[in-house]
Amino acid sequence: MLRFAVPRIVPTLAAAALLAACGGPPSAVVPGGSGTTARNCGIDVTVPGPPQRIYAAYQPAIEMVHALGVSDRVVGTAYLDAQVLPEYAAAQAATDYLPELPSREALLAANPDFVVSGFNDLFATAGSESLGTRASLRDLGVQSWIFSPLCPSADGMADEAIDPASVTIENVYSDVRDLGRLFGVEDRAARVVADMQARIAAVQQRVAGASRPRVAVVRPQDDGTFRVAGGPDFVTRILDIAGADNAFADLQGRRNFPVGPEEIVARDPDVILTSTCCDGSYTLSDAEPDAERIRTNPAFAGLSAVREGHVYGFLFADRAAGVRVPHAAELVASLVHPDRR
Repeated sequence: MLRFAVPRIVPTLAAAALLAACGGPPSAVVPGGSGTTARNCGIDVTVPGPPQRIYAAYQPAIEMVHALGVSDRVVGTAYLDAQVLPEYAAAQAATDYLPELPSREALLAANPDFVVSGFNDLFATAGSESLGTRASLRDLGVQSWIFSPLCPSADGMADEAIDPASVTIENVYSDVRDLGRLFGVEDRAARVVADMQARIAAVQQRVAGASRPRVAVVRPQDDGTFRVAGGPDFVTRILDIAGADNAFADLQGRRNFPVGPEEIVARDPDVILTSTCCDGSYTLSDAEPDAERIRTNPAFAGLSAVREGHVYGFLFADRAAGVRVPHAAELVASLVHPDRR
């Protein structure tokens, strides 16, 4: 997941004060004993019992913990790209939330025993969004999880070049099941997966046999260029479910690419979706200014999507590989196949 906003980190001094107030970081875990283990991004994650102090960072992770019904065990959440889905709004409102990522000290001050991240930069060895490697947190007794379609090549890496083979809806289901097992809510996880599968199947049935429009997912930049979602981005899977193709699917090797307007003109997509981010108050209506910038760009006057009124506001949050996928697929299907609603 490429972040578009300026990294938002809680100042260290404030975090240090909070750390002191809470009695310091958690103690190291004593090796030994039994527990539950699940493998995530090449790392065995073992918990002695269901985690009781979960921290969730980024939109997919925050919505995941609410979907699994463990909101009462969440000690903190941070960095939403947009409002959570309505079904999670009450749970999120009752949860401590930071619009910015915490510093490592602030995270540890919350005394978590498990950190779920919807973005691999959180555990990188470098970068403004890093809270330290997963190994360094494990040494303090804090287990962690990265959503499988975003696995880095190794712990500590923040590479955008993810394995395309991992970008599947099956890996999303596996994350739900594995986290459900680690959190001791297997039955709830099974129901979440069953609901996701049923809703996705309903979308696929609705658009079956329809022509497949070519869709570009575009974010305007301040310098007049654009960033587009390439083939490995999970939005390619969402478009496929919704009966459409990513117009930039041939761009491989990473998830997002800078392009000039001439590249978008050359591809002449049938539909353009924006990728509006990142504020926890955003709803779909907040994506409309980005859509209007594209509609009124003189360079795009001849685009099929512009001429035919097929430029729509879309949220970056709806590109995520999490429990939000059915919602995103239903939304995209309603935009690209309005006759199949």
